[in-house]
Amino acid sequence: MNKKKFLFLTLNIFSATGGIEKVCKIVAKAIQEIAIEENVKYAVYSMHDSIKNFDKRYIDINCFKAFNKQKLYFSSHALKQGVCSDIIILSHVNLILFGSLIKLIVPSKKVVLFVHGIEVWGALPYWKKILINKFNTIICVSNYTKNIMVEKHKIKEAKCHVLNNCIDPFLQYVPITKNETELKAKFNLQPTDFILLTVSRLSTHDRDKGIDKVLLALKQLIKQYPNLKYLVIGKYQLSEKKWLDDIISEYGLQKNVSIVGYVTDDELINYMNLSDIYIMPSKKEGFGIIFIEALFFEKPVIAGNVDGSVDALANGEFGVLVNPDSNEEIVNAIKSIMLNKEKYIPNHVRVLEKFGYKSYKKSLQALLESSNN
Repeated sequence: MNKKKFLFLTLNIFSATGGIEKVCKIVAKAIQEIAIEENVKYAVYSMHDSIKNFDKRYIDINCFKAFNKQKLYFSSHALKQGVCSDIIILSHVNLILFGSLIKLIVPSKKVVLFVHGIEVWGALPYWKKILINKFNTIICVSNYTKNIMVEKHKIKEAKCHVLNNCIDPFLQYVPITKNETELKAKFNLQPTDFILLTVSRLSTHDRDKGIDKVLLALKQLIKQYPNLKYLVIGKYQLSEKKWLDDIISEYGLQKNVSIVGYVTDDELINYMNLSDIYIMPSKKEGFGIIFIEALFFEKPVIAGNVDGSVDALANGEFGVLVNPDSNEEIVNAIKSIMLNKEKYIPNHVRVLEKFGYKSYKKSLQALLESSNN
């Protein structure tokens, strides 16, 4: 590739913990490695990050600039650096103005836009669609998001490419530890318990994750399988927790369900090791990185069949896809795994072949190469 410089513009990498931020960490790392291999310069500018949150595992600090929410400062530097770069990579649709202005100043500049999920699923103003269609490459994290971009927003299909998210290269498979024994005691878990796990922010905007659907399934299953336990992890709004607590009380599941709240990434590994099934019959996943993390830990996975979750489970190769509105399908999926768990444990080697970092970086490099043509 005969490029002089990459510029990666993003909103957040290190100062937040959501799925898009996880993607941005890996994109930043991949861009750095590609640039080094191709002997070109690169820079990463983050609008909202503070340097105190920097993680040197992902990128060289000398090529990273955190603007600490100073939007005007970010804007001036992004435009100045952008006109001096060959490929400008935007991590989010909210950054399209920067890419458009750079391309307006120097039309030959190549602009690549990542689109993830809900941020582009709703109505897009007509002017945004026009600007996006002027970009060289649109990277969609799932076929579901690509279809929305093409069919709903009329973005040129030739510009839209699917690049599924990958497993963080620093995620490690950690064996069972003493901490898990402590967790069992904390939640009164017995050796015979069969544990379901969901990881999701709990808010009124995230009700389509399907946690209430899992609770309804448990209501039916608990009479036959009283050893079923369900752990729900993630930050929550108090009002949303109350909504779920009321459902739990109505269904008589107080002894079977625990709303855990936020845990660190290290703590989450312990919960993954504890669990028997990862379940999230969502209707609004752009992709669902947590699914492939669960696959990495060799957990049977149940997901919805109407969104980006389909890509995360490789069309059902790695887990069970259910209609998220079908109580019967959710119940049957849980029962099937309980009765023959070994059958549903994903093939670790195949998961890494499909969602490993090396494959991801190679695919991203190819897309950057094609965007320069």
